[in-house]
Amino acid sequence: MSFDSFGLSAQILEAVVAKGFENPTPVQTQTVPLLLTENTDLIALAGTGTGKTAAFGLPLLQKLDPALKEVQAVILCPTRELCLQITNEIQSFAVNMPKTWILAVYGGSSIRDQIFALRKGVQIIVATPGRLMDLMNRNESNISNIRTVVLDEADEMLDMGFKEDIDKILSDTPKDKNVWLFSATFPKDVERIARTYMNDPVEITIGSKNEAQKTIEHFSFLIHERDRYNALKRLLDFYPDIYGIIFCRTRMETQQVAEKLIKDGYPSAAIHGDLSQGQRDQVMRSFREKTVTILVATDVAARGIDVDSVSHVIHYNLPDDIESYTHRSGRTGRAGKQGISMALVNTREKGRIYLIERQTGLRLKLETIPNSEAICEKQLFAMINKMANVTVNEKEIEPFMTSVYEQLSEMPKEELIKRFVSIEFNRFLEYYRHARPLEIVAERNRRPRDDDRGGRNDRFDRSDRGDRGGDRPERGPRPERRERPVGPEAGMSTFVVEGVNRDLRKGALVRVICESANIGSESIGQIAFVKGMALIDVKEGVSESVSKLDAIKLDGKNLNIRSFVRGSGPDAGSDSAPRSSGGGYRSGGGSRDRDRGGDRDRGGDRGRGGRSGGDRRRR
Repeated sequence: MSFDSFGLSAQILEAVVAKGFENPTPVQTQTVPLLLTENTDLIALAGTGTGKTAAFGLPLLQKLDPALKEVQAVILCPTRELCLQITNEIQSFAVNMPKTWILAVYGGSSIRDQIFALRKGVQIIVATPGRLMDLMNRNESNISNIRTVVLDEADEMLDMGFKEDIDKILSDTPKDKNVWLFSATFPKDVERIARTYMNDPVEITIGSKNEAQKTIEHFSFLIHERDRYNALKRLLDFYPDIYGIIFCRTRMETQQVAEKLIKDGYPSAAIHGDLSQGQRDQVMRSFREKTVTILVATDVAARGIDVDSVSHVIHYNLPDDIESYTHRSGRTGRAGKQGISMALVNTREKGRIYLIERQTGLRLKLETIPNSEAICEKQLFAMINKMANVTVNEKEIEPFMTSVYEQLSEMPKEELIKRFVSIEFNRFLEYYRHARPLEIVAERNRRPRDDDRGGRNDRFDRSDRGDRGGDRPERGPRPERRERPVGPEAGMSTFVVEGVNRDLRKGALVRVICESANIGSESIGQIAFVKGMALIDVKEGVSESVSKLDAIKLDGKNLNIRSFVRGSGPDAGSDSAPRSSGGGYRSGGGSRDRDRGGDRDRGGDRGRGGRSGGDRRRR
């Protein structure tokens, strides 16, 4: 099937051909003819990079009434970046439709300008849920007569806490509208949207539900926690032509890793929620133009990034849930191209690998960090390949060649080649000559125990304690056990998060608190659940930032957060912190960890992003 067989108008078809589109993708083949000929609700399950924008954008344009100067369709998407990308793509299809007006509506830009554009008359709004709600509350966006709502990346929007906004928007639209839902996965929240707001939808699946793309090869690398950053650099050096995205847990860690990489000579940039819209746009422009080839990002900031040529995704830390792993990895291997996903996993996180494999059907090849010899060899041949394929500007270089020939004429060919190669190679050789080995033998000869896999409930975000930084000494006879003191350890303050249940993921809670208070995950200590509350230890040096939070938003739910006052909890009247069924809220032996030395990580990847530990490479 070809685009000219879909029944598209001449204006739209001409624009499609001008963009260089030749053969439609599978999702376009199955959706475009259907949506052009039928008024139906649609669920399209397809991964990122499969051509979804054209799949809904082409029929949307053809069904518009250009004479009607009111909003006829709304496209909801999770991020500003994706909002702009969809708008630009649909505008390119509408280049021959002069009376068609499409507006991008998103936070971080002037709402006054957006209001002014809406008042002039717009037929299609491409919006993030939060900004559209702002406009609706101001009575500046009338969607009461729209014909179509498109939910793009529906799973990601719900993951980001837009559930209430989406419910409100859909409730305010006509009941006889069409809803077109596009999603990479089909979790329960997406299923609920389909049940509540769709009528007998047609379901199209490209691949399998909740299945990661088959164009991606997955690897995991065992590391000691203290070596995390150095291991990252070695992977970057082993792939000299990498054009990739590195995922970190928090905004602070993202910025720190990016700054370290820039200092060490890697063409890197950070993208996270603390950047202004102008800064984000500049970073993405540099990344698309490949002046920056390594993008360090948080999960939220990277959602909606649509760059088809990303070669690698690196999980600097494993995410809190499996769907996030799938979304992250889906940034590579797009549009039919091959991609590589690599995860840095400390020695106490191996159970997470098995859980990912079990729930996705993937195979994460367990590997060791490349050694110095392998990296130097890779860099050498990359340099030779670059030299062999370099474009010679004959006219510009010709005036200098006589002098060059004169200076080099006495040098044998073999010696000349060695010297040119050594200019670049010597730098890597010197850097790695005395580099400390990072390799850990990758063994898969045993399956993990249930607690290694995440517990009886298959919870992904276990509170791993990181690597101890060496072998334990032989223990003597165990002394008689004494009850440890309850309450936070020295140097920590305790906060109470109200309204939680025991199924709440610890890792998700840590991430939200860190991002809301702009602190690093290393500042979080022990977490305990008790009677509808979560008790969280926070380092006193940053506790003031947390104390300024009145509430946090998690999974679309507002949770109150306050300082813990002794005697105010469910066990009021005692002079100790509340006790859980597991024996109380205890320090967890944090002081013992410090006495032992080493780089113990208290909360499953809650380290500092890895210390460089060794000589830094200069470029």
